Formats: sequence, structure tokens, C-alpha cells
Amino acid sequence: MDLSKRVAVITGGASGIGRAVAATLARRDVAAVALVDVSEAVEDVADKLNAEAGRAFAIPFQGDTTDARFRASVYDAMGRKYGGVSLCVPAAGITRDDLAVRVDKTTGKARIYPLEQFKLVVDVNLIAPVYWALEMIGRIAEDRAAKGQKRWTPEEDMQGSVVFIGSISSQGNRGQISYASTKAGLEGAAATIMKEAMYYGVRCSVIHPGFTDTPMVRSMGADYVAKNILPFTQLGRLIRPQEIADAICFMLTNSAVSGELWVDAGWHAPA
Repeated sequence: MDLSKRVAVITGGASGIGRAVAATLARRDVAAVALVDVSEAVEDVADKLNAEAGRAFAIPFQGDTTDARFRASVYDAMGRKYGGVSLCVPAAGITRDDLAVRVDKTTGKARIYPLEQFKLVVDVNLIAPVYWALEMIGRIAEDRAAKGQKRWTPEEDMQGSVVFIGSISSQGNRGQISYASTKAGLEGAAATIMKEAMYYGVRCSVIHPGFTDTPMVRSMGADYVAKNILPFTQLGRLIRPQEIADAICFMLTNSAVSGELWVDAGWHAPA
């Protein structure tokens, strides 16, 4: 897929994997990227990415990715200025890690994982990414209908591509009941969207990164990383965001790639 005329949306774009994907797309001559993040730092990040690229390709949008109105406004703004969005990498995500059940040593009472925390992680990590993807697919479908086009045919160019950010935690990981559930949920969503969206010429897949050197992983603490992550990683270090970004761009641009890609650096969860 030639990226020179493509327009992309990346959520979680102010740091980590999202930022790395934006920089990698710029080097592949993408036309424009909507850099979406809840943090006000997204403005400064966009400026830096544009300076590095030597052109204004990154357009910052600060807002809540779970907000449907905000989501539509981003697509509207990009469509008006650059044309329809055809690449989507919804990379925004959070963790609220804790054991599913913990017994208080003093009272002997069990404390189960807070429901409100579970719902928050589901909203951010599962529902929001799915709907950022569906927003793009819906607009591509409308555009095709307006042109009198129906089922996509292989003689046409690919109309769009989505890569969801899964995780090795989707296989199950101690202390990540909510996070692991959302990442496993993306597998089912992507598989279903792929079957439906190919009618419009849109591909959908999932990448499952291992522990990557991002603010989310660093927030776990150096001691935790050294004790619970690195000893079980064959690579012996955290994955660099650029390594994940390269894999995502491969998935976006290679039309033969579907399904799931595991980029785990040989990490396997201890029992």
C-alpha cells in the first residue's frame, strides 16, 4: 500500500507506541496523521514530530477517546482538510492492575476487583478502539455508496486498514484481570470486523506487543520490571516502541497480512 496519499488516525499518539507509529508513518510519506490523546502534551509532540519530518503532517487533537462526539469531530476535521481517513491505529490504553480477589490478612474478608475499575478499562481499551475503527469503516462505506460502489473487488486498491493494539496479556496475566480481558476482546472484535469490513475493502488485524519501553510499563517501577518481566523475556530487555511501530506499519501496508501478529520478544508469563 502506497502511503503517500493516505490519512491516518492514531489514538494514544502523545507517547509510547502511538507516537512511534506516527513517526514511522511520516518516514513512509503518509499524507497526514491525526494525533489523538487525552494529554495536552499531544500539541508539543505533534510540533516535534513535524519538525523531525520537516513537514506539517501531524495534527494534534486533545480529548477523551471514549467520547463519541470527540471521535466524530476528529474524523470530520481530517476529512475536510485532507480527505477521508483510511488508516486507523487506536493505540490509547490504560491499566488498573490488581489481583481479582485479595483477602485482607487482618479481617479475613475477600476484596474483589472493583467493578468501576473494570468498566473504565473496558471503555478505554476495548469499546473505544473498536468504535474509532468503525467510524473510519462507516465513512468509507458511505463514500463508496455515494459513488455507486458496492462490494469491493481485488482489482481495486485496498480502501483502508486497521491495526488494534492487543497484548501478550490477552493470554492471561496475574494481576491484570481487566486489562487482559480487554486485549483478548480485541481479538474477537478484529476477527469479526475483518469478515464484515472486507465488503468495503478494509482490512483489520491485531498486534500483540510484549512489554515495551513505554510510560505505561515504566510506571510499574524499575524493580517490578527487573523482577517480573526481564527474567521471563528471551530478548533480555524491554521492546523498543520503534520495533512495535515497524511491525504495525508492516501490518498496515501488506495486504496479505491478516489475523494476529505476536511481537512478544519471547516473553512467557510465569505460573
